[in-house]
Amino acid sequence: MWSWLHPYAKTERAYALCNTLLPWFVWGALLTLIVGTVWGLMFAPSDYQQGDSFRIIYIHVPSALMSMGAYLAMAIAAFVGLVWQWRTAFMTMIAIAPVGAVMTFISLFTGAAWGKPMWGTWWVWDARLTSQLILLFLYLGVIALYKSFDDKQQAGKASGVMALVGVINLPIIHYSVEWWNTLHQGATITKFAKPSIAPEMLWPLLINLVGFALFIAAVSAVRLKNEILRRELHRPWVIKLLSESQQQGDNHRAV
Repeated sequence: MWSWLHPYAKTERAYALCNTLLPWFVWGALLTLIVGTVWGLMFAPSDYQQGDSFRIIYIHVPSALMSMGAYLAMAIAAFVGLVWQWRTAFMTMIAIAPVGAVMTFISLFTGAAWGKPMWGTWWVWDARLTSQLILLFLYLGVIALYKSFDDKQQAGKASGVMALVGVINLPIIHYSVEWWNTLHQGATITKFAKPSIAPEMLWPLLINLVGFALFIAAVSAVRLKNEILRRELHRPWVIKLLSESQQQGDNHRAV
């Protein structure tokens, strides 16, 4: 069933896959982010209670949801690495981690900016906010643990275990508004049967969700390529690739 995935355990195949997918990720992210952001910030109607201040939703909600999505992707990569001992899986895990951490920080920052006019304060130790802050610490913990080992295979195993343990925080974040008395509003777009948001406000939000996901994929692919090159500098295919790149650069300068 998973035989199609096995070739990508080889760093050369994983690098080639990144090259194939990267243009699709980049152009898809540019298109969807431009359309979704411009539509949401300029053309979506104002909220009847919050006015134009609600428009931060087009940055806050995608960054919050994708911070969890990125963590799940990182944990899946960690699981693959631990079970099948794939170096490329651990490389993927550490490539995603800083991108997910930035998404989590953006969600916290925009949430604070939104909370100030709505709640009258920048921060409260609310269940949703606190569990989202813990997510940021989990990302930073995975990165710090990985960097603390000289042996990167052992680093991948140790930080992979931490990433998997941290998955328990994802349902806590999602259900925190239902399990505890919280200032944070309940689900809006995740109520698929009847979202608590008007369609003319919902569509740009959904487009930005896709855009944020593609942006994370694009940046993670670039980071994975760099990680592979850094780790595989002694491999013949990397030496050949770098040599060809240098020759192309010399030819461009000569022209």
